[in-house]
Amino acid sequence: MTQPTQNSQPDSPWKYKPWWCQPWSIVLTGTGAIALSWVFFQKIWLTALVGLPLTVWMGYFTLVWPQLMRQSGLLEQLKQQHAQD
Repeated sequence: MTQPTQNSQPDSPWKYKPWWCQPWSIVLTGTGAIALSWVFFQKIWLTALVGLPLTVWMGYFTLVWPQLMRQSGLLEQLKQQHAQD
């Protein structure tokens, strides 16, 4: 069995994003907004109305977007641009 080399491991798209666009900040912001809607309004239908789009947003940017970046080849372009800087 061979050890993976640095080049064989997929690069992370999060490496090129600012702190406010990292997975932890996306999840923290989304769950905080959902929790605050419950704290302020105490209405399940309103919390669900707030929670559904925020859950879709969090899921897209933490699960789907990184895969799309890897598959599209944009991640390689970003890596090359940052290597030139």
